Amino acid sequence: MRFRSDPQAIRGSIAPLMTPFTADGALDHEGLANLVRWQLAAGSHGISIGGSTGEPGAQTVAERAEAIRTVIGAVDDRVPVVPGTGSAKLDETLELTAAAHEAGADAALIITPYYARPTQEALYTWYRTVAREFPDLPIVAYNVPSRTSVDIAPETVARLFREVDNFVGVKETTKDFEHFSRVLHLCGPELLVWSGIELLCLPLLALGGAGFVSATANIAPAACAEMYEAWQAGDFDRARELHYGLHPLVDLLFVETNPAPGKWVLEHRGLIGSGYVRPPLITPTEPGIARIKDLLAQGERFLTAVEGE
Repeated sequence: MRFRSDPQAIRGSIAPLMTPFTADGALDHEGLANLVRWQLAAGSHGISIGGSTGEPGAQTVAERAEAIRTVIGAVDDRVPVVPGTGSAKLDETLELTAAAHEAGADAALIITPYYARPTQEALYTWYRTVAREFPDLPIVAYNVPSRTSVDIAPETVARLFREVDNFVGVKETTKDFEHFSRVLHLCGPELLVWSGIELLCLPLLALGGAGFVSATANIAPAACAEMYEAWQAGDFDRARELHYGLHPLVDLLFVETNPAPGKWVLEHRGLIGSGYVRPPLITPTEPGIARIKDLLAQGERFLTAVEGE
């Protein structure tokens, strides 16, 4: 909560945690707290929970709220916590955002409402409504058109940034890099823009982005954090080395639907007790596992990469 009053401090590699479940499908709070500890030890600059990688659509509102509380408690104000609190329904979004606010979240990441395909005016109204309910909580839009079938336009982001005091940023998960540039051009560097596309994390920093919320941080948190730090320090060669070195691990995460491949890796590294994913997802198939192992071997040294290794 100590970062809530200064959202400009929410920068760098924000790890969007996978939500661990037990082998019988129950939420694994001990495993979740363990992942937080591992992320902090690896140098992640912030923690998120409840984004697409966290399987929010397969959880109840109560489960998502419990996971948020577990993460905030485990982080204990050491880095910013930016939980995903959005839903396709306004009442659920407000309920989850209230739970995150009460638990001490530093900001709330609100996905564009999925399935309904709202207009830009409707998206503006949606975010303004949520923001006005929690005037002291920084609000970040989560734009992920591949999952929601709606794209929040740069002009809508700029309108929200101008007119809504606590609207502070956007997580852009679109492969349209021109979109990133137009958002920053309209809003200026004061708007916090994070990349949710793994291979655009480093390029966004060149445009003035605040960092990234990359699924790759689930399996290679130290390398993701160092990539940001290297860029900020002007060590562009090292930043590029990490960017390209992470390519196989990025590909690994999407061999089958994210987060199933990443959970397989976490289980086999002993970081979670089970790689279980809830329906409609399934654990990786045999051909998928073979491909995961191949990519893991290619990117293995970047799983724990730190300066000097």
